[in-house]
Amino acid sequence: MKLTITALAAAALAGPALAQQVLPAQSEIAFVSRQMGVPVEGKFGQWTAQISFDPKRPTAGKVGFTIQTGSARFGSPETDAEVPKAPWFNVARFPTASFTSSSIKPLGGGRFEVAGTLSIKGNNQPVVVPVTLTQSGANGTATGSFSVKRLDFKIGEGEWADTSMVANDVTVKFKLALSGLAPQ
Repeated sequence: MKLTITALAAAALAGPALAQQVLPAQSEIAFVSRQMGVPVEGKFGQWTAQISFDPKRPTAGKVGFTIQTGSARFGSPETDAEVPKAPWFNVARFPTASFTSSSIKPLGGGRFEVAGTLSIKGNNQPVVVPVTLTQSGANGTATGSFSVKRLDFKIGEGEWADTSMVANDVTVKFKLALSGLAPQ
């Protein structure tokens, strides 16, 4: 797995939020779709994360992800060969997907709602991502999941737009091991 971590721009870091490091060996972004009613799980192997977050001032935080769509893997050579093609992720034209937060709302008990824009294949949709942060000292784990409609992003075009074979709902799941967190 190749995972690159970058810091936010210096201007963003000048505020009260702190930049975190994602620990790649303990982190993942996965997704679950249903094909003919059967859950099929995949993972993205290449992505970058920019996280600037202070648990004491969560509303000042920023979260961003860039995912290499060609790194999607289901573990089946036939499926893995199809996913980069035009009807699905169209990697030749849209090599990345991204998420950029617009707000972080604390819900209490280490739970947050991160609102932002998800962009896939040139299609932008607002999403609200529930996140649970468990913290031990300067280390922590952020976990969560949210659902998207694949057809809102034109994933599975043409004959694949029929949801009787591949369901429209896709669940995105993530686990991010973080270091550099400020104490709560």
